[in-house]
Amino acid sequence: MKRFAVITGLLAGLFFGVATPFSKLLLEDFNSFQLAGLLYLGAALVMVPFILRKNQNIRLLFKSRNRKTTLGIVFFGGILGPVLLLAGLRLSNAASVSIWLNLELVATALLGVVFFKDSLDKRAWIGVILTLSAGIVTSLGAGMSGLTSGLFIAAACFCWGVDNHLTALSDGASPQAVTFVKGLAAGVVNFSIGCILSTQSIQLGSIFPALVVGAFSYGLSIVLYVTSAQNIGATRSQILFSTAPLWGVLLSYLIFADSFQWMHLLALGLLALAIFTMNTLSHSHLHAHEVMEHTHYHKHDDGHHQHEHEDGLSAKGHSHMHRHEALTHEHLHFPDLHHRHKHDK
Repeated sequence: MKRFAVITGLLAGLFFGVATPFSKLLLEDFNSFQLAGLLYLGAALVMVPFILRKNQNIRLLFKSRNRKTTLGIVFFGGILGPVLLLAGLRLSNAASVSIWLNLELVATALLGVVFFKDSLDKRAWIGVILTLSAGIVTSLGAGMSGLTSGLFIAAACFCWGVDNHLTALSDGASPQAVTFVKGLAAGVVNFSIGCILSTQSIQLGSIFPALVVGAFSYGLSIVLYVTSAQNIGATRSQILFSTAPLWGVLLSYLIFADSFQWMHLLALGLLALAIFTMNTLSHSHLHAHEVMEHTHYHKHDDGHHQHEHEDGLSAKGHSHMHRHEALTHEHLHFPDLHHRHKHDK
């Protein structure tokens, strides 16, 4: 499952990375709330075929055990985060913002250690420091407007850090269901606020491009990230997602023809080193699993999924409600859905 989680995490970063330069263009026709709403409505629309095709257990997201988690995902990840991002994007160039977005990794890591039982070793903290350094280098090269923009981006990254951990814990429904609910709620709220605050008419010709960007960069990207986070934890998935700025910077230079900045090259080098360092993590100790029932994508080759299937599903990845019996063992592991235990040290 690690290989599958790595691939989905990298693809999530690719799809999200291309959103920054395209959003910079779309901000010429919409205010921040309107564009944030359209991006998330695009994410919801692309999920409709999955929602209609089979039961995605949407109702489980609003059960008592998940209700607060779902509301937190929508509020922090769907409403506050994108509005703060677009506010920062208005004040700086797309390439700089693309690199600043890796502060989300720092926020995710710190929140994970303090609040979400996510353990990080020395290599992980080195990666966090390298990522933070990349953001500082970028800010120094962008001047005072860059520092102001950086504050907006940092606030957005904090919101998405909360969203990342809450999303990693949403095991009652499929990633498609999580994305649909988040996209629909956040899209309607943000777009409505944007229309109320707007002093100019909506550019109808730009609505479809905004929905398309949202479908790929928010819809498919969120589904891929949720799948990865459920299998290797929010912080580790964010490491893979941190490749997003690489694509954002490349497209920013191609679209806007900005002059090359050596600060960006240095920042990208620090990011590449951070990603490499944090992807060599290892964590092993004796731990106990309690009885658990949940739904998520899984295979039967990880030592945790020992239930039987009569239709041959055990040999390939699949998703359904299943039960885990109590188990104590030791192995290398990530803080995924099955390993949110406490650590004495």
